[in-house]
Amino acid sequence: MRFIISSSALLKQLSGISGVIASNPIVPILENFLFEVKETTLIITASDMQTSMITEMDVESKKGGSICVPAKILIETLKNLPEQPLTFTIDEETYSIEISSDRGKYKLSGENATDFPKAPVIKGGDALEMPSDILLRAINMTLFAASNDELRPAMTGVFLNMTDTNVTFVATDGHRLVRYRRVDIASDANTSILIPKKALTLLKSSLPSDNTLVKLEFNTSNAYFSFNNTKMICRLLDERFPDYENAIPVNNPSKLAIDRSEFLNSLKITSIYANKTTHQVRLKMAGSELQISAEDIDFSNEANERLSCDFTGDDMEIGFNAKFLLEVLNTMDARNITVNLSAPNRAGVINPSEQLKNEDLLMLVMPVMLNSYA
Repeated sequence: MRFIISSSALLKQLSGISGVIASNPIVPILENFLFEVKETTLIITASDMQTSMITEMDVESKKGGSICVPAKILIETLKNLPEQPLTFTIDEETYSIEISSDRGKYKLSGENATDFPKAPVIKGGDALEMPSDILLRAINMTLFAASNDELRPAMTGVFLNMTDTNVTFVATDGHRLVRYRRVDIASDANTSILIPKKALTLLKSSLPSDNTLVKLEFNTSNAYFSFNNTKMICRLLDERFPDYENAIPVNNPSKLAIDRSEFLNSLKITSIYANKTTHQVRLKMAGSELQISAEDIDFSNEANERLSCDFTGDDMEIGFNAKFLLEVLNTMDARNITVNLSAPNRAGVINPSEQLKNEDLLMLVMPVMLNSYA
């Protein structure tokens, strides 16, 4: 087996899929890339058993074959080589790999390609297509709110609900919730899937930011994303996602309209003085004024700021975890936002004051019990 390939092009493709490789994989073979040459195409696969990423490249080759190549040593080698053609010569009997460059030769030991786990094939599933920039925005808007708590696996992914009128992405960790809906994308499938956080993180780093069409095929156990010359197959979470619609307060008589950047900057400063365990900030709203305060009694730290706002409803005081509120405001990109409130013990629902065309974005943050300081 022998092929010639550009060093920088190979490094770029490997970097795009190497994130899937676990630092301590369950099976040692997964520390490798699977290289398969078919005619003049090199197919490279990386996997952690749950997620597989596959990319294809054109190469010069007269003889096909397959080999497992140690990922770490190959990437480190390519990082330190200038752009040039590389010749890979593989002995498929001894699994030895020789890489020839303008400067020298590098030998490493590969492994038998037949030991590398096969990626699942989706048969008889449903499909959905959407531009990569829309999918990327949906991931960026929701992924941060997915939980890292493995004891609550149903919250460790992003819920994708498809109907014949829209698609909705939802993520929650019990403290905050994001619902991102697109009305310009729909599916006849009328179904839902739960995609793991790691798979979407990998997808996010690989997706082009233009409007390249991404095809999503899925069945009850796996999802298959394909775009350009890259594919990602991931095992879906077999869990029941929480009934998120019931968690969103519908009747919110109090509304706080405010400039997002001013609110964000004020929270950044004020939260420095908050208790390092609770991260509690207090919002006090009355008429055209919002007072933001925080205190850490243990260290006698205290901060107060006042902002102009437009508040309708009875005067209210409510507490939030500043970390969660900051993440929500950082993720949003609207100039002005509206915080919809009903009571100090009910969630605050945050929307852009003006929704972008074809999208409906809602973010929710649960309140915290206010401390008794004045």
